[in-house]
Amino acid sequence: MLFHNLDGFGSHCGFRLFSCIKDGEFGQGMHFPLLICISLEELLAKFGDRPIRLSTANTYSYQKVDLPFQEYVDQLLEPQDLDSLGSETLYFFGDNNFTEWGSLFQRYRPPPFRIPGTTGAYSFGIAGSGSGVPFHWHGPGFSEVIFGRKRWFLYPPEKTPEFHPNRTTLSWLLDTYPFLPSWERPMECTIHPGEVLYFPDRWWHATLNLDTSVFISTFLG
Repeated sequence: MLFHNLDGFGSHCGFRLFSCIKDGEFGQGMHFPLLICISLEELLAKFGDRPIRLSTANTYSYQKVDLPFQEYVDQLLEPQDLDSLGSETLYFFGDNNFTEWGSLFQRYRPPPFRIPGTTGAYSFGIAGSGSGVPFHWHGPGFSEVIFGRKRWFLYPPEKTPEFHPNRTTLSWLLDTYPFLPSWERPMECTIHPGEVLYFPDRWWHATLNLDTSVFISTFLG
């Protein structure tokens, strides 16, 4: 069974950045963050033959698979299958080759926020609706949506969420989330194109793409 509609989770938070408007494959008149005005057609023309590394969409991302970007878009960029485990689902985010994708990152203007003593490392991703990564934690950073919408669920470091590391965020949302008492529920919001979410150091978080989504995270270290 494929998942197609998550419109019930539409509230949002974040910071509105400067944006521009471009007509293209992602839709007429969609808003894109400054310096990332590029259509899917242009992206495939420039990067379609470039190798990308996919990770399994589970907490620990054990498995890695390399294939051309064009093949990923043609064969794997689809709504999340409700019957698939996260450990069986391949997800394109991170593990970017900065030599191969450098010209794209050079067009990106990162969020104008800084933590003293840190530098940023970019991770770029494209994923289908209903996809995402279940709860995990790492260092601080920012996540920006270029196209689509991304739902975030967050817990502070001392509050370990109830989840299975090999199940998808979507299955957690459908099977676990509805039965959590109000005091056990996470902080949550949805970010839209041109909006940024800051995730603090060591905070638990899970993500869920409400649409086919394009996104960039800046990890601070």
